[in-house]
Amino acid sequence: MKVNGGATKANGTLQGHMLPEITIRRARPGDIPDIARIEQESFPDPWDAAVLAETLALLPETFFVATAGGRVAGFVAGGLEDTGEEVYGHICNIAVDPVFRKRGIARRLVAREEQQFAVSLATGIQLEVRVSNTPAQAFYRRLGYRPVFCIAGYYANGEDAVVMMKWFG
Repeated sequence: MKVNGGATKANGTLQGHMLPEITIRRARPGDIPDIARIEQESFPDPWDAAVLAETLALLPETFFVATAGGRVAGFVAGGLEDTGEEVYGHICNIAVDPVFRKRGIARRLVAREEQQFAVSLATGIQLEVRVSNTPAQAFYRRLGYRPVFCIAGYYANGEDAVVMMKWFG
């Protein structure tokens, strides 16, 4: 799972202008260039545009973007997993454009993904986050996620991942 965030001005403006209204909608193929740009700016080991397009083609019901003034401000991609005993959601990737960070966009994207998973009768949600990404871990804890175990060497650079889950109930 990927998540990234960062600091921007806290005065509610974007380059001297009030922030446009944020809307959440399903991602479209035409969004991939913007999603790929945000991905490149957010991660040391980004997914490329082809992987993002394939993810959208395979998981169109659980791939969302946040837009602001017609511009893609962030995205979340996930999928449903069926163990045979239960169905759970899996947040695979989430990032917000550096210009739009610290505006509640990631929280809104996660909430929309959770809603989609709940409608699909998932019993909970799983995600992975880098052991070193303590701000992301704190963010997910505030949203009700709890660490359940670690996966050694999960990321391309060999870093471990913390698996976090939230159960519906």
